[in-house]
Amino acid sequence: MDRTLPLSALQHYLYCPRQCALIHVEKVWAENRFTAEGRLLHLRADAGAPGRRGGVAQDRAVPLRSDRLGLYGVADVIELRPGPDGSEVPYPVEYKRGGPKIEDWDREQLCAQALCLEEMLGAVVPEGAIFYGKPRRRERVVFDTPLREAVEHHCRELHAMIEAAETPEAVPGKRCRGCSLRDACMPGASRRVETYLQRGLDP
Repeated sequence: MDRTLPLSALQHYLYCPRQCALIHVEKVWAENRFTAEGRLLHLRADAGAPGRRGGVAQDRAVPLRSDRLGLYGVADVIELRPGPDGSEVPYPVEYKRGGPKIEDWDREQLCAQALCLEEMLGAVVPEGAIFYGKPRRRERVVFDTPLREAVEHHCRELHAMIEAAETPEAVPGKRCRGCSLRDACMPGASRRVETYLQRGLDP
């Protein structure tokens, strides 16, 4: 990859390519209650000292990078769990403010962290977990072949969009309600304005 992008860009792209382009191409950002709660949750997760949880070693705010995927970022928590051969196996844990989702946005972001770890450490990372703040529980995520292939595919799409420096058209939907960039994006507004101007030009 010619350019290395933050892991958060992949999650933004999966949620909404237009949102991703607004943030990472046009450098637009705004915060709302949801982004503030998520930011504070990550700060609390990252601020803890390395230690143990249930006898498992934990490290926090671990830097990640993959030259192959063109991604970099920080893992909230990496647990080192005993493997079948007695070695320690990395187990990434991502913290999210909301609840589990049907879509794979969060799972792909976590899988991307695992692929970074595999490239950095030369180790196999078979699974991890997402801690959701709303139910306050973990969701186990297995990094199977379809999930890994989806991450690689979407990374290629993400880089192509960023390198083209093009912002996709708005596609209004349910996701728009919780988006902090709704006012900047104005889904559907461009079409209404175009129609209004066209009426003024019509004889």
